[in-house]
Amino acid sequence: MLINLSELFPVEGKSKNYTVPLEMTHFKGPDGSYKVVEKEPVTLVITNQGERVLTVTGKAVLSLEMPCARCLEPVLVPFELEIDQELDMNQTKEDRIEALDEQFYINGYNLDVDQLVGNELTLNLPMRVLCSDNCKGICNRCGTNLNRGTCDCDNRSLDPRMSVIQDIFKQLKEV
Repeated sequence: MLINLSELFPVEGKSKNYTVPLEMTHFKGPDGSYKVVEKEPVTLVITNQGERVLTVTGKAVLSLEMPCARCLEPVLVPFELEIDQELDMNQTKEDRIEALDEQFYINGYNLDVDQLVGNELTLNLPMRVLCSDNCKGICNRCGTNLNRGTCDCDNRSLDPRMSVIQDIFKQLKEV
């Protein structure tokens, strides 16, 4: 959803409230694409601070379906994002790049709400998502989800110094 910001420029101190629907169905994060399962309309307050500087404050509530880091089962991860941005419309695209403040959600005089929320999501993604604190994960040999059952794989960890003796036992079994 695009919001045209030019209507706020004429009057310094002018503020306008927006409630816009979030149109994104998937979020492309650094580790992959996640489905947006639940979402509420985004509420924003945009205020003209003067000299073509705007402040954007608001709130976005949504939930993503992300895989568990151990067992890869889908997990519903809720987000309550607080938005607080300052937009200097006097800066050129080159000025923003030089200041390392690239605002991909600004295109001309339009504010892309989905891009703004996506930017906030990127900053608030958890390091790891777990389905539960005691998730057992998957077997590293057969791929069985160990939360649902067990497997018959040999999971003994052997001391690497004993590998020579293990080779001797394997040779004896073959005879």
